[in-house]
Amino acid sequence: MTTKAGVLLGLLALAQPALSLDFVSTARPAILYDAPSTAAERVAIVSSDYPLEKIVTTAGWVKVRDETGSLLWIEETALGKRQTVRITVPVAQILEKPEDNASTGFRVAQGVTLEILGSGSGSNGWIKVRHASGKEGYLRSRDAWGL
Repeated sequence: MTTKAGVLLGLLALAQPALSLDFVSTARPAILYDAPSTAAERVAIVSSDYPLEKIVTTAGWVKVRDETGSLLWIEETALGKRQTVRITVPVAQILEKPEDNASTGFRVAQGVTLEILGSGSGSNGWIKVRHASGKEGYLRSRDAWGL
């Protein structure tokens, strides 16, 4: 390996933590704007517990990315503490254990929002989730947006 390649790999390894995404969820139904002002154009209304990627926070406003990739603004007071994900596949299997061969606990349709309860077993691609009905199980992280 050349010295330049080694340095580049080292820099990429150091930059990795900066690449982690910061997701937030709405605490209530909220309006997404095209600029950080209530006088700006209203672009969309999202439901309570809607996950958004936080880009930057400034003076009571948060610039966010929604699941379509759009960059928008939301009032900081509209955000809550719960972490949620939205299902992105037509039907997601929620399993009883974080294992590919585990029994299906329940299924959820695309667009359904689930509360994140934690990781399955380490970083093996599973997250523990709860449906609004109270049912809990494990979801493959590739089947959702908001992580």
